[in-house]
This record gives sequence, structure tokens and C-alpha cells, in this order.
Amino acid sequence: MGKKRLITSIAIGAAAGGIAALFDWDTRNYTKHKLTNMKEKSVDIVKNPTVSIHNARIAMEEFSESLAYQTENAANALEQVENTLAKVTSKTKRLEGNSNIIS
Repeated sequence: MGKKRLITSIAIGAAAGGIAALFDWDTRNYTKHKLTNMKEKSVDIVKNPTVSIHNARIAMEEFSESLAYQTENAANALEQVENTLAKVTSKTKRLEGNSNIIS
């Protein structure tokens, strides 16, 4: 019961906030523009589903390539950090070993 009331209250609050925001002329104009664009794109998708699917496939391929590139860059960066840390810790151990010999 409480969960249903919470979700209903959130929906009512969001609707009231949206309606209140539409009192502003710039917000109304922006919303009208975005809804018009959304309608045009929806009609285009329904009229040309093969083109839409082709565009979605191309976008996914580009995203996949970009993700692979960024993943490779991140792996290279981590490898460089690992190598640098290994060098620093080996120098520290050698310095500690030399100080024990001198003492």
C-alpha cells in the first residue's frame, strides 16, 4: 500500500511540476519544439523502418569501436601506472637495502 502511494505521489508531483514549468514562455516554446521534432522523427521511423534500423546499427558499431578504443587506452594507462609503481617500489627497496648495509 505504501509503495503504491509513494509512486502515485511522485507521478502527481512530477505532473504538477511539469505543468507549473509550462507557465514560462521559453519552457513552453522549447517543449513545443522538442515535441514537434519527436513527432517528425517518429513518423520518419514508421515510414522508413529499414533506414532507421540501418542508422541504429551504424550507431551501435561506432559506439562499439569507440568503447574498444577507450578500453584499450585505459588498459595501456593502467599498464604504465603498474610499470611506474614497480620501478618506484624496486628503487625504494634497493635504497632500504643499501641503508641497512651502511648502518
